[in-house]
Amino acid sequence: MHKVSAIKTVRSNNLISRLKEQKWLFVLMLPAFIATLLFSYGPMFGLYMAFTNYQPGGGSFLYQFFHAEFVGFQWFEYFFTTGDFYRVMRNTLATSLLTLFFGFPAPIILALVLNEARQGFFKRFVQTVSYLPHFISWVIAANIVITLLASDGMLNNILVLLGIVKEPVAFLQNGPLFWWIIALSNMWKEMGFSAIMYLAAIASINPELYEAARVDGASRFKQMWHITLPSMRPTIVILAILAVGGILNAGFEQQYLLQNNTVLEYSEVIDIYAYKYGLQNSMFSYGAAVGMFKSVVAFILVLIVNRISRKVNDQALF
Repeated sequence: MHKVSAIKTVRSNNLISRLKEQKWLFVLMLPAFIATLLFSYGPMFGLYMAFTNYQPGGGSFLYQFFHAEFVGFQWFEYFFTTGDFYRVMRNTLATSLLTLFFGFPAPIILALVLNEARQGFFKRFVQTVSYLPHFISWVIAANIVITLLASDGMLNNILVLLGIVKEPVAFLQNGPLFWWIIALSNMWKEMGFSAIMYLAAIASINPELYEAARVDGASRFKQMWHITLPSMRPTIVILAILAVGGILNAGFEQQYLLQNNTVLEYSEVIDIYAYKYGLQNSMFSYGAAVGMFKSVVAFILVLIVNRISRKVNDQALF
């Protein structure tokens, strides 16, 4: 008993001494800690709204919020039983899975290609061009996509000129094509910026590994396959876990800006659905329930994929 208390005392003293030694580091960390509390954890008390029938009234917000009628899981049941659930989930999963299919390997391939490039000017030019779309707002990016895919747009002109189609294709008026347009647009916009993390992982590889491989007669492709890719695996695994956890984050701006009346059946994802009912129709509790459902599913997916990754690859996020 005395031994356990002595160990606890030593640990406590070590902690206090470390706090004193590194006090300025903790001071620098304080603004980020406060910002996280205010903007990440503070708003979480609003999740209570998903279990009530909140309607804004003439009183203060806090009074109306905490005195709203408690309805339990009524809004969740309504979401699952309404005919909108299948359509919204279908659109969200289709868009997210296509985005994951195209968007996840694209930055890996781009990083590998840039790493193998030997011409400095070409490498810098490709990096700059691929990074730029990330810094363009979706308002501008959506107009670029609309102009490109219009009936008299560049893509249709090329297809007609090459004889692939006889008349222009109405890309943005075709429902099933809308999922592919969103997925490819997401890939184009984020591919270059996402490649930065993989390039950083490549830069940390010991150059002696490549030198030893060249001495053994390994070609550049074999060096990439047996050295570069295995060294990138921890980064790839962590980003894959985060990507799967965000599988229901199909986006909002791109769908909202690119949709039109002819593709509404295919463009309404969870975020747009929650916005439409939660804000436009003033069903605040229903919108909060839909958003909470998405967050819970994302959290469960992260836990599952993280556990699988730890068992299979011995690499995990936590």
